[in-house]
Amino acid sequence: MRAARQGKPAAGGVALLVALAVWLLPAVARAQLRVGFYDTTCPNAEALVRQAVAAAFARDAGTAAGLIRLHFHDCFVRGCDASVLLTVNPGGGQTERDAAPNNPSLRGFDVIDAAKAAVEQSCPRTVSCADIVAFAARDSAALTGSVSYQVPAGRRDGHVSNASDTVDLPPPTSTAKELTDLFAAKNLSVEDMVVLSGAHTVGRSFCESFVDRVWNRSAKPPAAIVDAGLSSSYASLLRALCPSNTTRATPITTAMDPGTPNVLDNNYYKLLPRGMGLFFSDNQLRVDTAMAALVSSFAANETLWKEKFAAAMVKMGRIQVQTGTCGEVRLNCSVVNPSSSTIELGSSAPAADEDGGVATS
Repeated sequence: MRAARQGKPAAGGVALLVALAVWLLPAVARAQLRVGFYDTTCPNAEALVRQAVAAAFARDAGTAAGLIRLHFHDCFVRGCDASVLLTVNPGGGQTERDAAPNNPSLRGFDVIDAAKAAVEQSCPRTVSCADIVAFAARDSAALTGSVSYQVPAGRRDGHVSNASDTVDLPPPTSTAKELTDLFAAKNLSVEDMVVLSGAHTVGRSFCESFVDRVWNRSAKPPAAIVDAGLSSSYASLLRALCPSNTTRATPITTAMDPGTPNVLDNNYYKLLPRGMGLFFSDNQLRVDTAMAALVSSFAANETLWKEKFAAAMVKMGRIQVQTGTCGEVRLNCSVVNPSSSTIELGSSAPAADEDGGVATS
């Protein structure tokens, strides 16, 4: 945030004070997110979310990966404001949830709804959907990889969700430079990006995200190819799984980490040098010198990666959060509150916190 320099030189003292106040705003905003935010107003909030996540995980272990990814896809678009949960945009048009990067691959909405219902019954109109998403991602990391960290809370829910804003999400075809730039735009470093990419060690992907690495679909008839970043045996397996006529609607999926698909560990980094990074963007971490050094470090030391992953998740959770009187606490996570229809639609969500944010697929 920058203060505009206006007025005559005689007003220099006032201008200096204004500039100083603006400069201090990010620090103040950061203070508004804090661990134990609901200790007084809803002391069992985090326990209720944890119970909802654990119940879903018991039914389907893949739920955890979906909730981690849901948190990333929320924070990377308009900040961590639960905008990805909206099924209707008051301003009209397609929502983030229905955009190609999210539909049909994004999951976990039912878990968030269940957690919200439990929290609302205990503490009405108190806990935001954005905080519930952050809590659920933390609990998922604990269930799948014994990764433990505390979540600073106090986020508010946004009013806007536009499909067009999902261009901020890194696609699986991203180059190293594109990854670096997209994460830098969210105040995330190269190390943050490599650390958070490790979440690809859990979960599954639809064929459409990687099919062009194994099929030349412009050939008549389509011909088999092998991306230089894939081992030939892995490419053969993927080609056998995914037909050349794969589309976004093709329901076939595969584990992103075929070794330990439901465990949040460092196996992702061990697979990359073997040509088993599923996405083109995964292999970019291997071919970029600086990124490859981090990959080697995390492959050799799982404890180090988990420590950095926990810290990066907290950092991600601060991207452009709305706090205080900004936004709202939604009663239903999929729609804005009735009174919100009177707000100025289409305006950017206030960036109350300029810290930056994760990547999973």
